[in-house]
Amino acid sequence: MTTFATRPRVDVLRATLDRAVTKLLELQHPDGYWKGELETNVTIDAEDLFLRHYLGLLEPGRTERTARWIRSKQRDDGSWATFYGGPAELSTTVEAYVALRLAGDAVDAEHMARARSVIADLGGLEATRVFTRMWLALLGLWSWDAVPVLPPEQIFLPARAPLSIYSFGCWARQTIVALQIATTLKPAKPVAFRLDELRRGEPAPPILLDRALHAYGRHPVGPLRRAALRRAVRWVVDRQEADGGWGGIQPPWVWSLISLRAWGFPLDHPVIRKGLDGLETFTIDDAAGRRIEACQSPVWDTALAVIALLDAGLPPEHDAVRRGAEWLVAREIRVKGDWSVRRPHLAPGGFPFEFANDNYPDVDDTAEIVIALRRAEVGSGAADRAVAWMLGMQSSNGGWAAFDVENCSTLPNRLPFCDFGEVTDPPSADVTAHVLEALALEGRAHEPAAQRGISYLLGEQEDEGSWFGRWGANHIYGTAAAVPALVACGLGRHRSVARAVSWLRSVQNEDGGFGEDLRSYVDRSWRGRGESTASQTAWALLALHAAGVADDAVDRAVAYLAATQRPDGSWDEPWYTGTGFPGDFYLNYHLYRQVFPVSALGRLARREDAP
Repeated sequence: MTTFATRPRVDVLRATLDRAVTKLLELQHPDGYWKGELETNVTIDAEDLFLRHYLGLLEPGRTERTARWIRSKQRDDGSWATFYGGPAELSTTVEAYVALRLAGDAVDAEHMARARSVIADLGGLEATRVFTRMWLALLGLWSWDAVPVLPPEQIFLPARAPLSIYSFGCWARQTIVALQIATTLKPAKPVAFRLDELRRGEPAPPILLDRALHAYGRHPVGPLRRAALRRAVRWVVDRQEADGGWGGIQPPWVWSLISLRAWGFPLDHPVIRKGLDGLETFTIDDAAGRRIEACQSPVWDTALAVIALLDAGLPPEHDAVRRGAEWLVAREIRVKGDWSVRRPHLAPGGFPFEFANDNYPDVDDTAEIVIALRRAEVGSGAADRAVAWMLGMQSSNGGWAAFDVENCSTLPNRLPFCDFGEVTDPPSADVTAHVLEALALEGRAHEPAAQRGISYLLGEQEDEGSWFGRWGANHIYGTAAAVPALVACGLGRHRSVARAVSWLRSVQNEDGGFGEDLRSYVDRSWRGRGESTASQTAWALLALHAAGVADDAVDRAVAYLAATQRPDGSWDEPWYTGTGFPGDFYLNYHLYRQVFPVSALGRLARREDAP
């Protein structure tokens, strides 16, 4: 095979792009959308077994196929991690171990012994996160009295109270209301084994607030407690989505089912039945094993795919572009959701992330869909409404968050049960950048809202020149969002862009690619450092292209993509480059490795074609 070094650069670029476009077109669903698998860690699969045990729905065949998947993800040292190549993680390893015991794996099996050794080294059962201990309580392996209390009376707090349920991000809010029911009713179905081999006998340190809540929980105001539980149950039921889930994500989905069952809903209740049926649509069962997607990203994937194909030079009237854009238009949300609590007079007009999460449209998807629809010349009315909704979701600091507005309180993170992941949804640089890019395409970069957004984005730049990536890994992602947005808004010569380019040059790998390990969320020495990946290399190229860079840095990155492309036009990417909760929960978007290289190579090819 002729290498990049022995052929004209533009020929290699176009050949790589053509193969990638062909593959992306093959991946389009007959209905017009794209959807890549969303891979996560094995806690999702372990918890599916825990849920089914509690509900009495464990089936030997399904259980064994799930166990096969969990075993396949165990590393040589006996541990499981939260992302590919990451460090051993205690709670993930404990949940995997318990799930395998539930599946019948012998406690003295070699792989179980290796897992026990890791668990002991990392602190034992007592050092696990609160979420894990709640699952253990459901299985009768931990006391509900030894986990933090979530009083259901919280649901009565006014929406603008400091610790109302609306002080939490939508994903946390839905989970917390379900857990308020569960921690009050304390459901449990004991398993037929104990976990003495994982215990170290060290009590958790007492937390004053939690002790007070436990004291109240033992002697609540009876009528108030019952009214709160009824209100919480109604709140949960009212937020079930058309697909049977809650927000289209696993934590509130499974805990809503558990809490409603604990409240007394029978398994054949329509809400329970719909929820369980919906989980089947999030299940992948193949030769590798049975696994659950924590969420699904068809709307996001489709918007990115349409943009990528247009970047690659396909015309708006191309069948794949047209069908993808028309499918997106049909996803418009015309009803109000939880976001309207803070914006009661704002007309709906956003778009979701999933097939059916109308209660929670998000700004990030909406911004990309506006770009896709405008460029595809489809759905002008939907795009108009989407722009109006985005503008109404701007926070007072000038930035945009994903799902909520003014969701910036630091109090929720201080509560005893908030030891896993982000629980609020403040504005972020990446979402704000995507909105600004959409507004620039609308010709509205000069308007006050965009100017406030620009000021916010400039203020978020890190000292070394990068931007933090809330929803993608990490500073490469944030920088790839910010630079094109600033250039689109007319700031291509701003010093912030030059600083960003300088930083990108400094972190390019020797192989020409770019990569950033997810440990950069907790250790700044990892910023911009990691194994090269196709998606992160494409992100860097998008920023360099927008800044007008056309030198060896670009050539080397293109060469990396060309050299690592598979014969079918795709790329291998076991690394996780998507972010759920920084520091805690990560995602491997299987379509990222395809759409972003197509966008980056397409934009570079168009520049080559420019007179």
